[in-house]
Amino acid sequence: MLNSWRPPTQQGGRQVDDRTAVLIVEDDRNIVDLLRSNLLARGHRVLVSLDGTGVLDQLEEADPDIVLLDLMLPGVDGFELCKTVRERSDVGIIVLSARRGETDKIRALNLGADDYLTKPFGIEELLARIHATLRRSRPAKPQHAEATSVITAGDVRIDLDAESVTKAGRRIHLTPTEYALLRELAIRPGKLVSHSTLLRRVWGPGYETQTEYTRVYVARLRAKLEGKDSTELIVTEPRAGYRFTADAT
Repeated sequence: MLNSWRPPTQQGGRQVDDRTAVLIVEDDRNIVDLLRSNLLARGHRVLVSLDGTGVLDQLEEADPDIVLLDLMLPGVDGFELCKTVRERSDVGIIVLSARRGETDKIRALNLGADDYLTKPFGIEELLARIHATLRRSRPAKPQHAEATSVITAGDVRIDLDAESVTKAGRRIHLTPTEYALLRELAIRPGKLVSHSTLLRRVWGPGYETQTEYTRVYVARLRAKLEGKDSTELIVTEPRAGYRFTADAT
């Protein structure tokens, strides 16, 4: 649970703090203080970078669960930092930005952000989005096994039990959000899955109208899984949703 506090545990004689760790990358001290006080009150561990420098070191040393990233930083370019963080880690990235344009949002998602929240925002909305992002990065195991645990589509193989994806025998790295979206499509081979269904099941309630999320992440999946000469893996149904093309079983 997002609001639960998890006490430090012992591991190999060393104390391990297994609370949810949130790295705030934000230069506005008022926003930092607001976020920090609310997150600490809910039992989270909080780290802060006021200018974006040193974030990669904090990422490696503190291993945060979530990064709250402002795009307009005095020390670095926020978009480039988002890209670099995603290249280094599967950590959940929620962009917090005063930039309200759709092009900025799509650019951030293309660079690996999991979510994009415009300022000003309510703290409860942010907490809900943190919870949704953690749900994707820490998925609960299904109570019942899928009827088909391995799904193939051409040279793409999706092992639902191992949560792994290969193409032509080579392991393909997917972020938690990318995998969650692929799984929702793959377990319904040949069936139309609407934008609203995918958004609700992958990102959570309240995202049903954010169709740019599905457009961007389907494009990311295609770039990783579809070759120039291979069969289309994810078929777009204009204004409706997507179909996943799987081999007959």
